[in-house]
Amino acid sequence: MKYKFKTEPYEHQLEALKRSWDKKEYAYFMEMGTGKSKVLIDNIAVLYDRGVINAAVIVAPKGVYKNWSEREIPTHMPDHVLRHIGVWNPAPNRKQKLGLTKLFEVSHDLKILVINVEAFSTKKGVAFVEKFLLTHNALMAIDESTTIKNPKAQRTKSLVKLALQSKYRRILTGFPVTQSPLDLYTQAEFLCVDLLGYSSFYTFQNHYAKVVSRNMGQRTFRQVVGYQNLEELTEKVGQFSYRVLKKDCLDLPDKVYQRREVELTPEQKRIYTQIKDYAIAELDSQEMVSVSSVLTQILRLHQVVCGFVKNDNGEEQEIKNNRLEELLKVLEEVQGKTIIWANYQHDIKRILKKLQEIVGTDAVATYYGGTPEEERQPIIDRFQDPDSNLQYLISNTQTGGYGITLHQASNVVYYSNNYDLEKRLQSEDRAHRIGQVNKVTYIDLISKDTVDEKIVKALRAKLSLAQEVLGDDKWKNWIG
Repeated sequence: MKYKFKTEPYEHQLEALKRSWDKKEYAYFMEMGTGKSKVLIDNIAVLYDRGVINAAVIVAPKGVYKNWSEREIPTHMPDHVLRHIGVWNPAPNRKQKLGLTKLFEVSHDLKILVINVEAFSTKKGVAFVEKFLLTHNALMAIDESTTIKNPKAQRTKSLVKLALQSKYRRILTGFPVTQSPLDLYTQAEFLCVDLLGYSSFYTFQNHYAKVVSRNMGQRTFRQVVGYQNLEELTEKVGQFSYRVLKKDCLDLPDKVYQRREVELTPEQKRIYTQIKDYAIAELDSQEMVSVSSVLTQILRLHQVVCGFVKNDNGEEQEIKNNRLEELLKVLEEVQGKTIIWANYQHDIKRILKKLQEIVGTDAVATYYGGTPEEERQPIIDRFQDPDSNLQYLISNTQTGGYGITLHQASNVVYYSNNYDLEKRLQSEDRAHRIGQVNKVTYIDLISKDTVDEKIVKALRAKLSLAQEVLGDDKWKNWIG
């Protein structure tokens, strides 16, 4: 295959492209930091050069989809590929509207639509993409394809249906299975209906999961209690995917994990015990304990550990705690740029205020839901500039955990953890990826003998908390 690359590929990237470029459907199951975005861009360019596509739709999570248009495509797509990129906005300004309109102009340019996955829960977003696909020969790709793992979600249904109108389909993720092997069904269905040999999720589930019937009052429902035939499933998935792990293809520096214990204050201990006792009583009284009810109680306990509690009106009340003080001690001990992950907006705002008092406003920035869209990329650019004085980036994994490169950081502090395994893995690899030359130190702030400690242990062991708390009385190991 003759192709002029703009950026030289690693061997594993070249192999991924050779295996996939002419396939109607393919999955890049490449671990975060191995450069799967570049592979997709090269694949689009090759197919465009061959004259078989004239357009592409790139679907990505809300927090990172603009990174495709602003960074990934300009960096990796060859200059000879003339293109026009339109970025989705449900309420575009004049300039944005013009950019979207040009996607439908008759020309030889490659037309690329970049759109967030959340748009496929809306009639407006679905209608726009459908019009685009009907007027172009397009490749359609989903970045972080686990965003469509739920077969009941509207965005999943919309994307699976729209995929039928695209000429080529790709999915990208480092971890296609985040909670259970059943996550694979709709990701594969997007690529091609019946790709795994099953026409419905339920027949697929019956073959690969162990399902039992449970009674709850007068209602009977089915519960997954285990999995089966997984070797067969692995073999099927391997026929349309390429799996890459960093340890197998990149000579990256080591990851180093540390823990710093944070002692609870007497007030925290008192409130924690009260909420724990209430949680146990509440869950014990339920005939059938759901995962969501367990996670709700764990969340309440975790908030107390982090230093706040919500009253009946939903207002946050500060609890005297030692966590911020311990964070400042950690930051005094490390050198170089540092990412601080915090699960709650309460934590982010508290850390920001304190660090601004100590190091000044220019040395610290935030990247979370409250950060305006237009400010996000400039913040990343400043942090990635080794000569800038932006030393600390405070973010949450829900917003900053996907799609951005932060390899200028060699220190990563988890002030408070999200208990979602996928978000933890994603956030770790914002720093540990291509371009990193230093070892990366990960420091978890942990309060001993609390759910805080148990969450971190589960994440370190690469366990999904949602799966861990399933089963009769298993939740007591977490809350009790």
